[in-house]
Amino acid sequence: MYKCKYPNLFSPIKLGDVVFRNRIFAAPVGYEYLSSENYPLDETIAFYERKAIGGAATVNIGSAAVDSKRGVIGQSNLYLDDPESLPPVYRLASSINRHGAVAAIELSHFGANSYICRMRGNEIYGAVDGENGLGQFVPQMPEEIIEETIEAFGNAAAFAKFCGFGLATIHAGHGWLLNQFLDPNVNKRKDRWGGSLENRCRFLLAIIDRIKKKCGKGYPIDVRMSGATCYEGGYGIDEGVAIAKQLDGKADLIQVSAGNHEVAEVFTVTHPSMFLPDGANVKYAAEVRKHVKTPVAAVGALSDPELMEEIIASGKADVVMAARALIADPDLPKKARAGKTDEVRTCIRCFECFAGITTKRQYRCAVNPEIGFEQDARHAKIPSVKKTVLIAGGGIGGMQAALTASERGHNVILCEKSDRLGGVLRCEEKVPFKKLLSGYLDHQVRMLSRSSVDVRLKTELTAETAHKVNPDVIIASLGARAVIPDIPGIGSSNVMSAEQAYVDPDRTGRNIVILGGGLVGVELGIYLSGLERKVTIIEMMETLSDGGNPVHGLALINELNKYKIQASTATMAVEINREGAVCEYVGEAFTLPSCPTVQRAVLNSDSFRKTVRADAEEGSRKMFAADTVIYAAGREPLQAEADALRFCAPEFYQIGDCIVPRNIHHATGMAYTIARDI
Repeated sequence: MYKCKYPNLFSPIKLGDVVFRNRIFAAPVGYEYLSSENYPLDETIAFYERKAIGGAATVNIGSAAVDSKRGVIGQSNLYLDDPESLPPVYRLASSINRHGAVAAIELSHFGANSYICRMRGNEIYGAVDGENGLGQFVPQMPEEIIEETIEAFGNAAAFAKFCGFGLATIHAGHGWLLNQFLDPNVNKRKDRWGGSLENRCRFLLAIIDRIKKKCGKGYPIDVRMSGATCYEGGYGIDEGVAIAKQLDGKADLIQVSAGNHEVAEVFTVTHPSMFLPDGANVKYAAEVRKHVKTPVAAVGALSDPELMEEIIASGKADVVMAARALIADPDLPKKARAGKTDEVRTCIRCFECFAGITTKRQYRCAVNPEIGFEQDARHAKIPSVKKTVLIAGGGIGGMQAALTASERGHNVILCEKSDRLGGVLRCEEKVPFKKLLSGYLDHQVRMLSRSSVDVRLKTELTAETAHKVNPDVIIASLGARAVIPDIPGIGSSNVMSAEQAYVDPDRTGRNIVILGGGLVGVELGIYLSGLERKVTIIEMMETLSDGGNPVHGLALINELNKYKIQASTATMAVEINREGAVCEYVGEAFTLPSCPTVQRAVLNSDSFRKTVRADAEEGSRKMFAADTVIYAAGREPLQAEADALRFCAPEFYQIGDCIVPRNIHHATGMAYTIARDI
């Protein structure tokens, strides 16, 4: 007999006149893949609809503009002041509602940070005279514009309701316009819109009142606020509680987030990085919850149903909001309700989704290959011819290929030459900030054990083995090997690879030089620094690398600063001896990364400008003392091993690192797609 494992999490909640089917709300997420008129496309709709299919109580469309002339930050936003957007926006809401979820929309105004509006020649305003995140002077918003903005919020909510959205979120956090008014360290106005707490909250409360008048008292309003801004000079939780008290009884839900979008060092606090614990920001919601009667929502690094249930059961919050968790696995609510928690594909907090949206303006996910291709996945046809598929390699790509091919009905054999699945990433399983990655690898292994895949460990797939099986298809997912730099002394006893250092950190000395400032080298440096090693990173390029993931780069910067890790860039190791590494300076000093990192925020950060170099001339040398030298100089594909299997079956595919070493997202996506192509 069925018994719900999470009765609190799956109890309904009524906000205003609307009943929500459970307490898992899909948090506001903006989507930049829109038409040239900023209308939602079919792909946009499918992205949001997928979460409704998965069982979330509400799916929230983030960053919808109430004032397209004065309140937009970037190129792509839904414009709620454009009446011509009605048909596609109505379709978007309907596609969510028809699955039993409540379509919700976030009403946003970016105030002083409305960069694109300034670029288009429009005047923009902040709470007070000052500079925005790009250093542009922005004047104080006049009272007549405040009144117009209040009306704009009311009109936007009324339009959203007419389109079918059953909940309106007012974004009053993260440094946007309303937060600029709420923040006592920013709002020093002398009129009725600033100074005292009551005056600073007047704008937001007037917007709530206007929406209620236009949409009805029963139309639910959720206010997103920063419980604390989490940076020096910002406000703390005491001020957050005071603001929440002003909202009590006026809003229908108080969503307590944290941080300020335009302060680089807290961007990965607002959106917790892998270096922070699960539910890192729940403490702010829990404190607010003690002081208000209005239901409270917690948000930030929530993907574990056990933790979600505990938050609701203990009274820390009434609702849990998830963004990345429902990208990694939109079916999380359905799986949790069915008691299949161990089948949830947990977000590994790698920021691959943010890397996609900030650099390519499309979402993607390292562990969920459906993201960005929801329509394609939903309408896939089962193949009429069942084939025998032989897969070489049980790493990220091999496991995903095996699962996908098996789900599609093929006879699948997976050969892994070691005694366990997971590939090279298993070397990082001792790393505290990679526990979610280890959990994902375990998840894939667990799902394979429940599938029809024939997993053969300690079995290297050779041409001879392939001929015995006589497969229809071979997929080579063999991975890559570490590049060993051609440096005198590289074979010395005080030298090891990054993989060896991860597996056995006790072998390293106290003073470490890492050769290679790519993602592997930087993350290894952070890990070893956490073990109280002194680390210096040597990098030939002019900057360290964020691996093409600028938001994760912000998290790395915080850790580099935290552990005071030094780096010497434009520097090449020319010799290794017992004392350490002799290095030569090869070019210009540090420059900013060239990739368009995190819109504006990274421009104000130190980026990776950390160097022990002091105006050294090109060609000059320096000894970097070290007990242990670790090389992290990249990886080379196992191309010859793949070639040995190339003509052992009618169909042959090569995926993952054995083509070009890249990342989890590329390996997972290619494996999934190739397996579906069979």
